[in-house]
Amino acid sequence: MKGLTIKELKIGDKASFQKTITETDVYLYAGITGDLNPAHINQVESEKTMFQGRIAHGMLTAGLVSAVLGMQLPGPGSIYLGQELKFTAPVKIGDTIKAEVEVIERIEDKNRIKLSTTCTNQDGVEVLKGVATIMPPK
Repeated sequence: MKGLTIKELKIGDKASFQKTITETDVYLYAGITGDLNPAHINQVESEKTMFQGRIAHGMLTAGLVSAVLGMQLPGPGSIYLGQELKFTAPVKIGDTIKAEVEVIERIEDKNRIKLSTTCTNQDGVEVLKGVATIMPPK
């Protein structure tokens, strides 16, 4: 399986991936990364925060963008070179997140593309936005 090359990619091409964030996802991410912040894993402590309950790690949400880029657009063989992003709203356990990417720039002489990256929850609220720089497969 091979992803799309720079010549096959067009401005406006889009892809998306959707996942419901579970308690297991949050605990596994905390264990893998070592980020055991109570905001993510301690219900009692997290209720004292501005979020009034546990939230998913921001980078767990950003990882959904990586799934779209690595598996769909451009797809397998792509190299994720960089990401500018902003977390715009919290993701709660049980939220269904849609990660979407769209090609916004082609830099053919360097074999690079830029894609807008957004994540929205089941209510259409944007929870992440940014721009990714990718080297598509040759």
